[in-house]
Amino acid sequence: MLIGEYFHTLDKKGRVIVPARFRDELGDEFIITRGLDNCLFLYHTREWAKLESKLKALPFTKAEARAFMRLFFSGASEVEVDKQGRILIPPSLREHAGLIKDTVFIGVSSRAEIWSLENWEKYSKSSDLSFEQVAEKMMDFNF
Repeated sequence: MLIGEYFHTLDKKGRVIVPARFRDELGDEFIITRGLDNCLFLYHTREWAKLESKLKALPFTKAEARAFMRLFFSGASEVEVDKQGRILIPPSLREHAGLIKDTVFIGVSSRAEIWSLENWEKYSKSSDLSFEQVAEKMMDFNF
């Protein structure tokens, strides 16, 4: 399970150290793609296969499904962890997430996310204010 919050710095070549605990879960090679809310999603290949299977089941006759799949899969890339524990984030994904220097890795159960520190702080502050309201709405999902 991927949990926690880890702070790392992107180098000038676009490489960043993946937290050791996340490397244990994600493996030496995994998938990175555009995430929602201006972050990046990281998936173990096993989790990626599950997600791909679900997305394949979407009706391709629906414009929203086609658009989502195009953007999600076209932005995906296989990355490999180097001997120093780093990955190279493709330029288009760095741009999507606004990654320049300071980053935050967060664990979200079956996936990890990479955020720019600035975006994560903004998101966290706005989410903290409504955490109780969101918790109440979780009952709508039979939580």
